[in-house]
Amino acid sequence: MTWQAGRDKITDLISDGELERVEPSDYTAGRLLQDASRHLATAAAALSGEDLSGAYQLAYDALRKSAASLLAVQGLRATSRGGHIAVQDAVLAQFGASVPAFRSFARIRRARNTFEYPSATSPGPSADDVDDAVASATAACGAARTILKQNLLTRF
Repeated sequence: MTWQAGRDKITDLISDGELERVEPSDYTAGRLLQDASRHLATAAAALSGEDLSGAYQLAYDALRKSAASLLAVQGLRATSRGGHIAVQDAVLAQFGASVPAFRSFARIRRARNTFEYPSATSPGPSADDVDDAVASATAACGAARTILKQNLLTRF
């Protein structure tokens, strides 16, 4: 699996030090997808226990790790300089046209930041916010698994 779609954006992210080349790893991709699935299950439990902030954080992490799994098999990883935004930008450039859930990444990341670093006037997430984030993360996890199955012989 190579990064033909979004090639210019990926090249820019590498040149800017926001992504780095690493050894491609099916194992790491699988681990990230397993983490994402567990995070989604735990988010559901947190939601039923009325821990809305925790549930939202877990849903966001599931979305991010699903996206990162697609980079891992390509030998790409975000640097500390690029962080979550580099993962977002790379996956949007490569898969945003075909995977609507990845187009939600920026919105969910910004909301997550608001909820994680609240002000006196910013509310925490609502149950509807959490439901939306979980739905997007679930779709992203499924899409990442499908993309990896279609492009690799490894079972995901």
